Amino acid sequence: MRIIAVINQKGGVGKTTTTISLAHALALQNHSVLAIDLDPQAQLTSGLGINPFTQKGVDQLLSGKADVESLVIKTRENLHLIAAGSKLNEFETLGGDTDKKGHVLRKLLQNLQKSYDYILMDCPPSSGLLVVNAIYAAEEVLIPVSGDYFSLHGVAHLMGTFKRFETKLDHSLAQWIVVTRFYPRRRLANDVLKKLMQHFPDRVLATQIRENTALAESPSFGKTIFEYKKKSNGADDYRSLANDLINKRTM
Repeated sequence: MRIIAVINQKGGVGKTTTTISLAHALALQNHSVLAIDLDPQAQLTSGLGINPFTQKGVDQLLSGKADVESLVIKTRENLHLIAAGSKLNEFETLGGDTDKKGHVLRKLLQNLQKSYDYILMDCPPSSGLLVVNAIYAAEEVLIPVSGDYFSLHGVAHLMGTFKRFETKLDHSLAQWIVVTRFYPRRRLANDVLKKLMQHFPDRVLATQIRENTALAESPSFGKTIFEYKKKSNGADDYRSLANDLINKRTM
């Protein structure tokens, strides 16, 4: 089982879109996938067609009020979800031993070792306790980076954060970068891609996700890109990206 946290502290980089699209792309290839919504905004939950205001989820899990199995929802063939839950934002304000609370999710996911091929966690754009839980639980992190210089600076800071966490982990944390909202004809986007490859060799996945209207539209219908417009550039790119992730194929 590969446990992957999809994370970037910068908003607007396609983090949730990437989680949804990759999760369904992997499921369509007959991999068993669990998507976990760790963002109190619950956009992963609603993007998969589940009402985020009525569904219990990670909020109950992290507070010890429910077990993992009771919260899993089947959303599509081979694709399951643990929703965010309406009280997830309260977890960030809990007092007590922060380091101990950072390991809660990791311990809970150990019971799922034989249940799924992939677990993808959609993280909030912050650096709080929910993100700490995701990093401790993950074996890999996937960082969506849009094709602009602000994103480039942000990923360097994020890599430094991961390096500090690795001193407390009992395993190395594989780090992948996916370039999103990419305009192939725009010079700036290509410059950013080259700099990412230069500064983070063997970490930039081979496929770039091109800017695509259908990707922006599909969540409002509770559909993935493969259901909303399966012949779009967005669908093609995420199919290719899923293969990159499976085979660890980089530029």
